[in-house]
Amino acid sequence: MAATRQQFDNALEDLRRRIMELGTLVEERIALSVGTLYSQNTETANSVITGDQQLNRLQNLIEDKCILLIATQQPLARDLRKVVAGFKISMHLERMGDLAVNLAKVTIRIGKEKLIKPLIDIPRMSTIVQEMIAKGLTAYIREDAALAEEMSEMDHEVDDLYAQIFRELLILMMSDPRTINQANHLLFAAHHMERMGDYCTNIAEEIVYIVKGNRADLNQ
Repeated sequence: MAATRQQFDNALEDLRRRIMELGTLVEERIALSVGTLYSQNTETANSVITGDQQLNRLQNLIEDKCILLIATQQPLARDLRKVVAGFKISMHLERMGDLAVNLAKVTIRIGKEKLIKPLIDIPRMSTIVQEMIAKGLTAYIREDAALAEEMSEMDHEVDDLYAQIFRELLILMMSDPRTINQANHLLFAAHHMERMGDYCTNIAEEIVYIVKGNRADLNQ
């Protein structure tokens, strides 16, 4: 029995390492994709798009590990929650990676066209989201529900910035119809960032689930 428990603990530790690796990669991809939008670097944007396969492979590996753990170890209670939550956290991270790809595609669509406004708030959204990911990974490793719940407050900041960007771009489109095409691209970029904030909050909910055993709605 002791040997079996040690095997399970080792497998859980490996699962945590893989999720940390995935989270770090996603954080880097977000920074890179927003950077391409700011610098209008389409070459780097293409590298973000092609690099998405690395994230997909890692998430698939995590999924396989979770399925194998459940099938072979048949964990119960908190142990089961750790495996199920780990799988769902990896899914949320992978979807954020997909959104980083969408951001890079916005860069390509805008190309070298002169930006209709300085990019200030979208990079600010990105900074907050990256901080949320870092906090979420720390909370996951520590199994710290209170730290995870702090992420929902940070998501409110992301939502507020998105609302501000929406208003500013709407005013620009109304005052000059020539800005409509690019403004729509920038709206999509801001929306992708806002969705990332929601996924971060979903990750926080999974951490609360591990610790407390109940589902909390932190996206209110």
